[in-house]
Amino acid sequence: MMKYLQKIGKSLMLPVAVLPAAGILYGIGYWIDPTGWGANNILAAFLIKAASAIIDQIPILFAIGVAVGMAKDHDGTSALSGLVSFLMITTLLSTNAVAMYKGIDPSEVNAAFGKISNAFIGILSGVIGSSCYNRFRDTKLPDWLAFFSGKRCVAIVTACASVVASVILYFVWPIIYGALVLFGKTIMGLGPVGAGIYVMLNRALIPLGLHHALNAVFWFDTAGINDLGLFWSGAEGAVKGVTGQYMTGFFPVMMFGLPAGALAMYHTAKDSKKKTAASLLMAGALASFFTGITEPLEFAFMFIAPGLYLVHAILAGISAIVCAVLPLRLGFNFSAGLVDWVLSFKAPMAVNPLLLIPIGLVFSGIYYVVFRFVILKFDLKTPGRFEDEDEGENDIQLANDDFTAIAKLVFEGLGGKENIKELDYCATRIRTEIIDYTKVDEKTIKKAGIAGVVRPSKTTVQVIVGPKVQFVYDELKKML
Repeated sequence: MMKYLQKIGKSLMLPVAVLPAAGILYGIGYWIDPTGWGANNILAAFLIKAASAIIDQIPILFAIGVAVGMAKDHDGTSALSGLVSFLMITTLLSTNAVAMYKGIDPSEVNAAFGKISNAFIGILSGVIGSSCYNRFRDTKLPDWLAFFSGKRCVAIVTACASVVASVILYFVWPIIYGALVLFGKTIMGLGPVGAGIYVMLNRALIPLGLHHALNAVFWFDTAGINDLGLFWSGAEGAVKGVTGQYMTGFFPVMMFGLPAGALAMYHTAKDSKKKTAASLLMAGALASFFTGITEPLEFAFMFIAPGLYLVHAILAGISAIVCAVLPLRLGFNFSAGLVDWVLSFKAPMAVNPLLLIPIGLVFSGIYYVVFRFVILKFDLKTPGRFEDEDEGENDIQLANDDFTAIAKLVFEGLGGKENIKELDYCATRIRTEIIDYTKVDEKTIKKAGIAGVVRPSKTTVQVIVGPKVQFVYDELKKML
């Protein structure tokens, strides 16, 4: 079950990768017309509307992205199936449709059905579409139905499955929606403390890959909060000085805190291993600062020093509380890095974006001092502090972009073609299913200059590569 949920989280990286395009369009549009939000300038209006076309259709993007990501061979047929499922569920369970079933006025229909087109349903539709594709893509039908054999029957099966799912959701969705709304309102009712709890849980769930489910409640319109959408659109429901509180607290952590923590890990590394540690930590720190991608850095110490990672999650929660209390509101379309910070300056709900600099500097000092103290006090084996690490330098650095050579070492370390059962990748990790865990040589893999190796189970190995993971993955696929 956990593995399946992690795979869904990985699949969400595809549609999430589209959001920066919206961020750029929004950012430029608001810079051109910061007061009228497009009303005073045709070009600004054009760009803002173009961005809205992406943000307003996040549920559909999730349905298609998850369907493709969960499909065994990532075939486009699964994308069509995911879309079919989403359209059927949202149409069958729309407010007007439910009113017709019950013979009542639409105003009397449970509010849950007015929110049926949301990120959660998008993900569910993607799961239904991909499941039908994986199960029926090779179906052989009698000659008189041969035209619908194989992949052509997938969308038909998906439609039938979606009808069944709609019947179930007719009874279940109001309960799920009510629980999500209750959870969201409880957190919102706690004000800044609630924002801190959310951000802390967000970081804590990253090792399990389940943070996306939590994000859907607060960032999107799953439970009526829609912090991300309202921040950029300024639509009805947005409140200046409030909207954005579930995103702002990430900026001091990703742009300042984690890079400072990386510096602390570098300074506490053994002198003979500082150069090796620096290559890993610097790459992770730069990714965190510029793009808000924190996995390369977090996975560098998440499993080897879980106590330090817990400290990080708590500090992130504190950052969210502080930012929610202060007159500061920032937002992002991808993550809380430098690029999104600059683009959000003129967003409708932005408040004092330059205030991030002093706050960030304070948190960089806190992160450095706390990380350094905890590492030394408890002798944590962060990068560069292992006794059994190779004394020599890594043979290859990802910065050299020699992906073929990197892949060869990873391939060898995983035990070769005979030992690799399944291969996939997400935002920063190559995920593999292996046959014999004793044939995996972590030292060989680490010689490739990658961030680390994680073994969630005896048959699963995750190689933490970083943002360039796709290129290493492509070379591995060739070798297989």
